[in-house]
Parts: sequence; C-alpha cells; structure tokens
Amino acid sequence: MAEKISVEMIRSKATQLAQTTEQVVGKVSSAAGQAAEKISSAAALLPQAAGQAKEKISAAAEEMTEKIDIETALRKATQLPYVRIHRDKFLDKQFSKKVAPDQLQAILDKGAPAAGVSIAVIDKTAKDCITNETARVTGLSAAAGVPGGLAMIGTIPADVVQYFGHVLRVAQKLAYLYGWPDLSENNEGEEQFDDGTMNLLMLFIGVMFGVQAATTAVSKIAAQLASQVPKQLVKQALTKGTIYPIVKQVAKQLGIKMTKEIFAQGVGKVIPVVGGAVSGGLTIATFLPMSNRLRKHLSEIANNIVATEA
Repeated sequence: MAEKISVEMIRSKATQLAQTTEQVVGKVSSAAGQAAEKISSAAALLPQAAGQAKEKISAAAEEMTEKIDIETALRKATQLPYVRIHRDKFLDKQFSKKVAPDQLQAILDKGAPAAGVSIAVIDKTAKDCITNETARVTGLSAAAGVPGGLAMIGTIPADVVQYFGHVLRVAQKLAYLYGWPDLSENNEGEEQFDDGTMNLLMLFIGVMFGVQAATTAVSKIAAQLASQVPKQLVKQALTKGTIYPIVKQVAKQLGIKMTKEIFAQGVGKVIPVVGGAVSGGLTIATFLPMSNRLRKHLSEIANNIVATEA
C-alpha cells in the first residue's frame, strides 16, 4: 500500500510540476511578446526622433547664424597676434632662394607676376603655402593666442575666430604671391587693417566661399590696380564707392554660408560643445578647398593680366 501511495504521489507531483512549468513558459512567452512589442514601438519612433533632432539642430544652426556677425568675427580675428602677414618679409622668404637679387627687388616693388616670375612657379609656391596653413589650422586650440582669452570674443565661438584668423592669413599670402600690394597700409602708412582692407579681405573670403558677387568684384579691383589706379582710390571704392554695396551683400551671404559650410557639417559637435565646432577633419574639409578656390581665381586674374601686358 505504501508503495502504491508513493507512486501516486510521484505522479501527482509530476503533474503539478508540468502544470507549473507550463505556466512559467506561458508567462515568459507573454513577457517576451510584450518586450518585442515595446522594441517594435521604439524602433518605429526612431525616424520621428531623428527628424525632431534634425529640426532642433537646424534651428540651433540658424540661431547661431543670427548671432554671429561675419564682420565682427573678422574684426576679432585681426586682433590675433599671428594674423597679419608682412608682405615684403613674406615674399622675401618665398622667393629669395628662387630668383636673383635684382628680380627679388622687382618682386617686392611690383609683385611676382609683373617681375617675370612664371605663374607655374607662383602656383606651386601658393599650393605649398596652403598646405602649410592647413596644417596650422587643423591644430586649433580654442583659446590659444586670444588676448584676454574667451571673454574677448563674446558670443562668437573662440575656434571660429581662430579659424577666420587662418583664413585671413592664407588670403593675404595668396594675394601677395599673385602681385597684390600691401593690404595693411592706410593713408598714414600705419600698418593696420583699415576699413578698405577689411572689405577687400571680406571679398577674398567671399571668393573662398563661392560667392559669385565677390568673385566678380575681386576681378574688377584687380583690373583697376593693374591699370595703375591709385590704391587709395580703390580702397575708397571699397568703403563708400561702387564696390561697397557688393561688400555688404557678400557679408550677408557669408553669414549664411558660414553656418552651412562650417557649422552644419559638424553640427553634432556644435550642439554639445559650442567651442568644438571646428575639428581637424572638418577643417580640412572646408579650409583646403576654400583656399584653393581663391588660389585658382587669383592665379587666373594674374595670368590674364600678364597675357594682356605681354
């Protein structure tokens, strides 16, 4: 009898265990189903969340554009100690080992193209300068070299000011290589960036950003200088003459393009850390082609002038 009861008990326990296991499996299946539904729902929301994030990023970029005044950014950049390029020292360094002393003096007096330096040699020198300046700009440090540190630049990100400092450097170098006069002299002969110089640099940067109005204006100014129009008259046209309205138009377009071509491409870095807008890779992606765009235009102008005078 004891043996029979024991077997029945075992069967009963086995039945209960089977039922319990079935219940557990059912609950696990139910939980898995609910989890799958939640995952599916979350996955369905991802595109919507991505779209909302993109909208927020675009709004942030637009807001930044409104706050950043390109003219102010350039003015701040000119205050950096390394921005101004001394024309004669720069040209002497670039050509002293490439030409005879008398030709070097001619380069300093009237520019490399007019002194008989071939455009091919100038192009090669210009490309080397761009490579060197690109290497410098990729190593930007947000507050390095800024008088007064970050407080000095107010609402404009520090690395943006430094970025445009290097843009101004390469613009001056290219201008001097292709025969432009000293950009930092004003009527009193003081070495500084006056309004005329700033507006000319604005046009150079406009060329770098692909603004057609700037490209046309730079060609026009070059033609005036080549026809011996006094430099101060050219600067007057840049500050209150026929070219001045073009400068203002270019400045406005640059405010928009600056966000699209610098901030928008690295906007993921702009949002968490405003000062991290310009990374090494992003800098190369913008600075190098921009510099080459200006180089090609100035080279074309110089080549045309040389051909005309030949």
